[in-house]
Amino acid sequence: MRPPVGAPSLTRRTRILLVAAGVLVVLLLGGSRLLNFYVDYLWFGEVGFRSVQLTRLFTQIVLFGVVALVVGGLVALTLWLAYRYRPVFVPVSGPEDPVARYRTTIIQRLRLFAVGVPVVIGLIAGLAAPTQWQTVQMFLHGTPFGRADPEFGNDIGFYAFTLPFLRMSLNWLFVAVAICFVLALVTHYIFGGIRLSGRSGFVSTAARAQLAVLAGVFVLLKAVAYWFDRYDLLWSNRNAQTFYGATYTDLNAVLPAKLILLVIAVICALAFFVAAFRQNLQIPAVAVVMLVVSSILVGTAFPLVLQQFVVAPNANVNEAPSIERNIAATRDAFGIGPDKVDITPYAGTSDATPAQVRADTDTIPNIRLLDPGKLNRTFTQLQQRRNFYGFSPNLDIDRYTVDGETRDYVVAAREMNANGLVNNQQDWINRHLVYTHGNGIVAAPANQVNEALEDAGGSGGLPNFQVSDTQQQGFVPVQQPRIYYGELLDNQYSIVGAEPGTAPREYDSDEAQYTYTGAGGVPIGGLFNRSVFALAYGERNILFNNSINADSKIMYVRNPRDRVQAVAPWLTLDNDPYPAVVDGRVQWIIDGYTTLQNFPYAERVQLGDATADSRLGPNGQQLPNDTISYLRNSVKATVDAYDGTVKLFAFDESDPVLQTWEKAFPGTVEPRSAITPDLQAHLRYPEDQFKVQRELLTRYHVDDPNEFFSTVSFWDVPSDPTVQGGNGGSQDAQPPYYIYAGLPGQEGASFQLTSALVSLRRQFLASYVSASSDPDTYGKLTVLQLPNETQTLGPQQVQARFLGSPEVSSELNLLRQNQTTIDYGNLLTLPVAGGLLYVEPVYIERAGGQDNSTYPQLARVLVFYGDRLGYDASLSRALDEVFGAGAGAAAGGAAPTTGQPAQPTTPTTPATPNGQGAQTPAAPNAAQATAAQQIRAALNELKAAQQSGDFARQGEALAALDRAVAAFQGAGG
Repeated sequence: MRPPVGAPSLTRRTRILLVAAGVLVVLLLGGSRLLNFYVDYLWFGEVGFRSVQLTRLFTQIVLFGVVALVVGGLVALTLWLAYRYRPVFVPVSGPEDPVARYRTTIIQRLRLFAVGVPVVIGLIAGLAAPTQWQTVQMFLHGTPFGRADPEFGNDIGFYAFTLPFLRMSLNWLFVAVAICFVLALVTHYIFGGIRLSGRSGFVSTAARAQLAVLAGVFVLLKAVAYWFDRYDLLWSNRNAQTFYGATYTDLNAVLPAKLILLVIAVICALAFFVAAFRQNLQIPAVAVVMLVVSSILVGTAFPLVLQQFVVAPNANVNEAPSIERNIAATRDAFGIGPDKVDITPYAGTSDATPAQVRADTDTIPNIRLLDPGKLNRTFTQLQQRRNFYGFSPNLDIDRYTVDGETRDYVVAAREMNANGLVNNQQDWINRHLVYTHGNGIVAAPANQVNEALEDAGGSGGLPNFQVSDTQQQGFVPVQQPRIYYGELLDNQYSIVGAEPGTAPREYDSDEAQYTYTGAGGVPIGGLFNRSVFALAYGERNILFNNSINADSKIMYVRNPRDRVQAVAPWLTLDNDPYPAVVDGRVQWIIDGYTTLQNFPYAERVQLGDATADSRLGPNGQQLPNDTISYLRNSVKATVDAYDGTVKLFAFDESDPVLQTWEKAFPGTVEPRSAITPDLQAHLRYPEDQFKVQRELLTRYHVDDPNEFFSTVSFWDVPSDPTVQGGNGGSQDAQPPYYIYAGLPGQEGASFQLTSALVSLRRQFLASYVSASSDPDTYGKLTVLQLPNETQTLGPQQVQARFLGSPEVSSELNLLRQNQTTIDYGNLLTLPVAGGLLYVEPVYIERAGGQDNSTYPQLARVLVFYGDRLGYDASLSRALDEVFGAGAGAAAGGAAPTTGQPAQPTTPTTPATPNGQGAQTPAAPNAAQATAAQQIRAALNELKAAQQSGDFARQGEALAALDRAVAAFQGAGG
């Protein structure tokens, strides 16, 4: 018989080339990782959070090493045993026997296979493990919640911190044993311990013993998994359409089934262990069949039968205890329990008099007319100053006390926008060494415009800008107005700093340049660091530019949200960082959340879906769609806009999740007492948390389990009626709105985040939710619940009334002349005088040209109360139309303050990206002005005729309106 043909051997030159190729690959991969690590190391040192990077890295290395050693070690032991107890004599079927060739190859390179296979498999497993570093840290530093689950009596911390780690460990053992079983099977087959030839084949005693032990260990691990599966029932989704948590079927069928299957799995494992020392495999075979059959009958069929024939016919009664647990757990997990939420009956309907409306000095004077989601282009055209400055797409709302009066402002930071650089401004030197920072805070009182816009050609309806920057100090003095860190600076690095006596090179204004003197940035003056960053950014100019010197520093990771996420990777961050002037400096404020996936019996929420709304749009930023069942706004973070300093403040110090991470990263989170009064005055109730809570409150305001099961009292978050031309065709949720207003039962105005809620699958208003942001009452949720007996119109219905009004439609059509577009602002819902007042600003934007230099102006204000509608260029007159003369006397509107008039700042026509100035509205001619006055008079006459019910008078007014419109169009309007 011919010996089996061996595999061809590699030449010495081939081996050298393979080794060199391997070394090159390792250098390319490892070199890039090492470079990135060093760049991150320098950055973490700059912000003072290097312990976060090193703790995370150390945990990942240890996790990699443990998993690699355990998996690789078990694989090595398995291969050694399989090879050690192989048959001495192995028959060969013929000269072409493929198994013989493989066997020969392995024997010739035994050391390579004996060491290489375990090492490769261990490395692969180890590389997959570091992603679970947070699970390990939470297990090591877990903090008890101090309250137990209602079924097993375990502390909630067991499910939050311990169970995930145990599950992770069990999964890795499953993987290791499965790999070992496959490798043992293959090894015994190659070395003749298992042969398939003949009628019944052949399995050696050693092969049978090893495979039986591995199978027994695998089944024993499955028994442990059955034990853990019991806990998973506490967040069961069996009845997810109604509630999450263990149902009647889970507790009375699935839970016993898990214990039965656990016992059977242990018996099955023992059967495999016995078979390892006996020739007969019938016992483990019978045990496996019993386990499979039991899992089908006990684990699947019995719960199904119980659900269909016992639970379903009386589900409201059978599920009541579980629903009660679900309600209590969800309220606890998301902070919407009775200790946090005050539900108050509210009539919602009222025949308010002008005197009552005037007397509401907390709400009426502070009604917000400026929609921050609509005014980006207005801010940009009138306050941009230069084409390379810009503002965040969604402006922000904050409150300030100026001259003893507190009001809300639309605020924005004038940031450097690298996307606006044109022509030579895009040169590397200009982009990274000259245009390095923004300049100042721009704000406008949210309840005012410069003047009422009486016709489409006017110059009113614009914000009263108040600016604090390097040229002027406006509503709030700013010690350092330069913006080096902002939302528009993604992936944009700048190199700043210069030697003493060197002429400044950074653009600061047309009259001056500037040299950065703050603490931000990483030193880059040395040759080594310059080389590192030249490689990191693929830019040789960093290495050869003569302006970079020993005092130069490089700024990177400049988006405030990215900076906070890097130093606190355990936080989920709110979508909306906002700038505020705090203690004389511009600070970005970011809300940080701690979350858990498995809180016993609590509702599970898809975070991205729950926080999406019409303002974000299809491509807007939203939170990752993680599944959570616990949410706390545990951290308030700030980022200094000038030097990038990051600070984390423990805002909910009672949160066990926060306490766990504070132990994992000691010294990184400052206590709540470190929050200064000025910072506290600018903290807002976070939007994303509020959106999750209002979604849950649509159901979890219900106390009674039977009422909860019937869903009869559930609410809905309304869709936004102002999008898609105001016709309410969008299904995107209406966003919540920040307002400064009063609240029934409360003294004085407060800064609050509010939302209307409607009845389930109906559009009538069901409730009004408000979250306080004032320091004394921060976090208090107030729900004004309307009675079921009355029907109060909701946002969609009010918008339909707006658009269906003849006088509103006529004037909107008039405003649309000359390609002017209409844009509907936020529809605010405000409790006033026992009822609910709706206010919606209407913006116009004239057709612009290719330079896109037009911008929205506030043209009209829509007001609705009870069943009455008002519509005018000023809020005060619109309120008078609804409530009667004098009702709007206290309202805000066209009342310029001590701030700037609504006109472009220096230069007079602000530069745009193509170098052209903003388009100035054309003034109406005399004939147009006369016709516009006739239209307003006809509209007033029509309103008076409708109120009196005189149909003949209405006809005459409509005819006069038609003539006036025709005259306006004939005059070129």
